[in-house]
Amino acid sequence: MELTNHRADVVVVGAGPGGYASAFRAADLGLRAILVDARGRPGGVCLHDGCIPSKTLLHVAGLLGQIREADRLGIEVGEPKVNLERLRAWKTSVIDRLAAGVADLARRRGVRLMWGRAQFRSSGRLAVEGEETAEIAFDHAVLATGSRPVTLPGMPQNSSRLLDSTRALDLETIPETLLVIGGGYIGLELGTVYAALGSRVTVVEMLDGLLPGVDRDLVRPLAKRLRNLFEAIHLRSRVGRVQETDEGLEVELELPDQTVSRVFDQVLVAVGRRPNSEGLGLENTGVTVDAQGFIRTDTQCRTDDPAIFAIGDVAGQPMLAHKATREAKVAAEVIAGDESGYEPEAVPAVVFTDPEVAWCGLTEGEARAEGQEIQVVRFPWAASGRALTMGRAEGLTKMILDPDSGQVLGVGIVGAHAGELIAEGVAAIEMAALAEDLALCIHAHPTLSETLGEAAESFMGQPTHLYRPPRRRF
Repeated sequence: MELTNHRADVVVVGAGPGGYASAFRAADLGLRAILVDARGRPGGVCLHDGCIPSKTLLHVAGLLGQIREADRLGIEVGEPKVNLERLRAWKTSVIDRLAAGVADLARRRGVRLMWGRAQFRSSGRLAVEGEETAEIAFDHAVLATGSRPVTLPGMPQNSSRLLDSTRALDLETIPETLLVIGGGYIGLELGTVYAALGSRVTVVEMLDGLLPGVDRDLVRPLAKRLRNLFEAIHLRSRVGRVQETDEGLEVELELPDQTVSRVFDQVLVAVGRRPNSEGLGLENTGVTVDAQGFIRTDTQCRTDDPAIFAIGDVAGQPMLAHKATREAKVAAEVIAGDESGYEPEAVPAVVFTDPEVAWCGLTEGEARAEGQEIQVVRFPWAASGRALTMGRAEGLTKMILDPDSGQVLGVGIVGAHAGELIAEGVAAIEMAALAEDLALCIHAHPTLSETLGEAAESFMGQPTHLYRPPRRRF
């Protein structure tokens, strides 16, 4: 195949949300940009194997849950029937539409898309092997290569019954029994999907709670609901030997008080993700990679090589698409000579289970660990008119405040649509808002957003829809 040569002001490796956002921003700033990806379509893991397909399926799971709970609201509809082929087709149509949209945006901006495996020859030259064999001379490069699921040793090799998050989203079958290894957000989201579709789901988590590291006040309502949805949740437990048999995967479960053996139709390994920093020829550059595989960067997304930037999952925690998108714009703006930096006060995180869990800024646990003085206010959704109309009173809105000024330092929400509601918390933290500011904002009634206003009122004194008797002094 004939070698072709190209020239770019900026070459971006990886066409996920971070990669294409960086290429687009660079083009908007007048730079010649080339976007390279091995997949053959833009969108990256988020669009094809992560955020979008999982949320498409979680929406379906939510609909199934609403149908099954409709009876208690006086609506008799019977057990819903799932057409798996049509469900897969719907998921694919969503992905195809978004991928086509990103490709069209690239064309309109003049960003060249190039499909193939990228490898650095030097700090100014990149080789691409794919649809064409090419070399790209560049002034700057942005690494946005994302991450992949972590695998566990000792698992059966090439077993069709063993799933990672990518294969689980393909919905090849709906197993009668499914073991989910890992009680983090990936395991719980996918476990929710399969349970809604009819699988009997068992979750094994080695630590003493689901969603390790997340505020326990927020996890508690979710854990209670999941215990009714899943067949079993085993905490402080491990998976030992896994062996394939004619009946399924025989798994040794090391529980706190005993070791048992169970057979599952399928096993999903959901124990985290690792950065894609290998095989890129970084040894031919000045880029530094740490022991965990993350690329070292500064607040301007620069690596230790002045010509190369890194963003998104490959550049460190948190591994979130919206974090990558913000870093993407910073990198492009710095390359263009603008003053820019990645220094957010709050990066929201959302677990799209039912109920959803969302938080941003300082958590109560972090504050206690650092010895920081805080005041915590909570508003239970049992006092929210909107939550009650929805039959979803299990939620909670929580704020972490400076005890003297009332400045909002952190916000956590568990409940329906928490992922949408958290945006007000992000804005409050970024703008250094006080609890009084949120309390004085008029929130539409009846809405779930009122819980943020009433949580803020709790700092001021008494919220309208909650009464706490004053402490008596003797």
